[in-house]
Amino acid sequence: MSNSSSITQFVLLPFADTRELQLLHFWLFLGIYLAALLGNGLIIAAIACNHRLHTPMYFFLLNLSLLDMGSISTTVPKAMANSLWDNRDISYSGCAAQVFLVIFFMSAEYFILTVMAYDRYVAICKPLHYGTLLGSRACVHMAAAAWGSGFLNAVPHTATTFSIPFCRGNVVDQFFCEVPQILKLSFSDAYLREVGILVVSVFVGFGCFVFVVLSYVQIFRVVLRIPSEQGRHKAFSMCLPHLAVVSLFLSTAVFAHLKPRSISSPSLDVVVAVLYSVFPPSVNPLIYSMRN
Repeated sequence: MSNSSSITQFVLLPFADTRELQLLHFWLFLGIYLAALLGNGLIIAAIACNHRLHTPMYFFLLNLSLLDMGSISTTVPKAMANSLWDNRDISYSGCAAQVFLVIFFMSAEYFILTVMAYDRYVAICKPLHYGTLLGSRACVHMAAAAWGSGFLNAVPHTATTFSIPFCRGNVVDQFFCEVPQILKLSFSDAYLREVGILVVSVFVGFGCFVFVVLSYVQIFRVVLRIPSEQGRHKAFSMCLPHLAVVSLFLSTAVFAHLKPRSISSPSLDVVVAVLYSVFPPSVNPLIYSMRN
């Protein structure tokens, strides 16, 4: 019986069995990856170089772009290399690092999106207090809290996942090291170690979700009272990109981890993983650039 100490590497799920399809996946992922890097990189450069964009809204958008670049760089390059070289292996330490970084970047992105909802709420509902509530120091503290919260969420999940004995081999049914797929390699009762941490994460995540919903309820109540059509259009233009990004992020992530087991399959799991780990970082720059 093997355990976590005897496993030196994991075997990832290939995208295809034929060499032609593997190369097709490589070029497809390369295009998506370069587009994500270019889009997010242009947003970062524009915000950093243009002093008129040195506002709380664009400061948080810069952080979101940095997190998107980090998130997609954690999973896609390894998948590209595996497809190009027809290799499925990832080292034990590499898998642990991938799990940590995926949870870190996605958790921090979720917290940044929550902070951005607060920014939109203050800008529209309390415009006279905007400079006071969202000064430069407050913005830096909120961004640092989001990054730090992502780190604090990633550490226990990674430590718990890789402290569980693996008794069902080392084949991960995913193109990157995903916690639910890794847990399938452990004893059935080993899931209990992850339950406590998972409950805390779900509770915090649900709290952020409620905060975002309540913020937008107040925002829409104020916006609908604006007498001029131009004023309403401007307010909606400020909020709709963020609301679209939040909806995309939450819908794909929730479906990926809460879908019924009756409809679960390796191919569906891969598609859903692409939707929540690859698609949002690529589309977010397009959403914000079109509306701003």
